[in-house]
Amino acid sequence: MSFLLKSMVGSQLKSFGLGGSSEEKKEESEGSDPAAAQGMSREEYEEYQRQLVEEQMERDAKFAQKKAERATLRVHLREKYKLPQSERDENQIQMAGDDVDLPEELQKMVAEDQDEEEEKNSILGHIQNIQNMDMDTIKEKATATFTEMKQAAEEKCLLM
Repeated sequence: MSFLLKSMVGSQLKSFGLGGSSEEKKEESEGSDPAAAQGMSREEYEEYQRQLVEEQMERDAKFAQKKAERATLRVHLREKYKLPQSERDENQIQMAGDDVDLPEELQKMVAEDQDEEEEKNSILGHIQNIQNMDMDTIKEKATATFTEMKQAAEEKCLLM
């Protein structure tokens, strides 16, 4: 009961400016100093803020590096497929520095793609493609080619 009476009367007295003013002044002074608000000394707070800034800079640098690596990959793919180059990718690579390389995983993927393309372009690759083809399809293509050549020869030659 006394708590209820105290809270009712106390809040009304505070609104008139009577009582509790020292606590309010203390709260106001803590609000203006962020170090005190977080329970740290001024030096600790400054060190904490400096660490936050350094961590942010490191994250930004890593992010820029990743963006540059992705841009490098896009440049390689554009060169491979003979697509037009993008200025945005070149700018990202320049912003990160010229020492940007593809990550190891992506280098392996690019190397595998190049090996596959070389195999497809080699004689062995063509032989394997022939082995994969259906013999009926090969026979049909050969007979069609032979009949076309025969018809062309008959048109050109008067004796046949």
